[in-house]
Amino acid sequence: MESNLELNKKNLVIIGGGFAGTKLASTIEKALSTEWEIYLLSNTNFVTYNPLLAEVVGASVLPNHVQAPIRQIVKRTRVRMVTVDSIDYEKHIVHYHNDEPGQLRFDQLVFACGVAANMTMLEGLDQFSLPLKTVGDALCIRNQIVDRLEQATIHPDPKRRKALTSFVVIGGGFSGVEVAGEIQSFLKASVRYYKNVEMKNCNITILHGKNCLLSEMPESLGKATEKIFLKRGINIRLNVRAQKIEPEKVILTNGEIIPAATIICTIGTSPHAFVQSDQLPLERGKITAQADMSVKGLEGVWALGDCALVPNAHNNRLSPPTAQFANRQAIVLSANIIAKLTGRKTLPFAYKPIGMLASIGQHRAVADLYGIRISGLIAFLIWRGIYLLKVPTLARKVRLFLEWNWTLLFPADIAHLGFKRTLDK
Repeated sequence: MESNLELNKKNLVIIGGGFAGTKLASTIEKALSTEWEIYLLSNTNFVTYNPLLAEVVGASVLPNHVQAPIRQIVKRTRVRMVTVDSIDYEKHIVHYHNDEPGQLRFDQLVFACGVAANMTMLEGLDQFSLPLKTVGDALCIRNQIVDRLEQATIHPDPKRRKALTSFVVIGGGFSGVEVAGEIQSFLKASVRYYKNVEMKNCNITILHGKNCLLSEMPESLGKATEKIFLKRGINIRLNVRAQKIEPEKVILTNGEIIPAATIICTIGTSPHAFVQSDQLPLERGKITAQADMSVKGLEGVWALGDCALVPNAHNNRLSPPTAQFANRQAIVLSANIIAKLTGRKTLPFAYKPIGMLASIGQHRAVADLYGIRISGLIAFLIWRGIYLLKVPTLARKVRLFLEWNWTLLFPADIAHLGFKRTLDK
């Protein structure tokens, strides 16, 4: 594999092609002198707009509309679709592989690699539940919903039909609430095509370990979401924790069994293996960043986004792992790297968020914007407008806008998305 160990140019290497890494690359390439090469290392060549994954589950958007090719976002940055294996901090070399091993020298190194799903935190989680971290996960969940409807409509036993259309979502944060709302919307729009399936027999349950849904938002909005969900027939179990997952059942820590043919997990993350180094300051598996996002003890090494614990000077708290903060951190870090290279003072990261939004299905949302709390259709329109502006590339914005308007006029697509090749058995 191609290597870059020549000394004629300096290299800024960014590990991670998510919001933080891509935004940093597209921002700093405008200010960094041409004596520097910028490399972005990612195991995919696209950035996924994760807040819209639940809409892929509910067939509200097409899967390729929530992904944007990194090479169409950046200009002079060199993108390498590789998997990072390890980092030699003494020799300043990143070791990676694709079809063959490779290495890349760095003068400045940025960790923006996010985190992976932790499918080992509960017994049976990896075998009997479905995660929601990627577009592939979202499509798998959507296909399973369609599978369950197809199975239920031809099964002779009404009890089994009801069991097949039972769904459990583990986690009542943003992802859990959004996917539960989308599943309910999808089922409501789809059951009329299945003769033996009725909406009253479809069961969706959210399991949440805290005393209110959407714990990251003001409690009043979490309570409002609970009220709306209960009215729609979505079951909410608060202050409960799963202990074990078995085929078509979740066993709680109190021994209670929650039956469901489909179990979706939206909780649990784990750091990437190459981050777990004795040379990095770590806390709970994440890199401890200093106020300016530099890494203590390692000259020229920085960290931002979900893989890092970044202090926010605005409120002296750690930044939450959201896209809103990742984008803002990338802008500040770009300025700090330039300042460091030109001998100027770096600045601490400080950001007052505009608020938070969550879609809850059926063209409804809850929002906390500049301290103003709203719910319902207006919040949903604001949610879509804000996220439409944030989706990378003009082409994606136009396609997403058209797709959203299409789904307002026509029913959800209930086609089972087959990926089986002709030669597959």
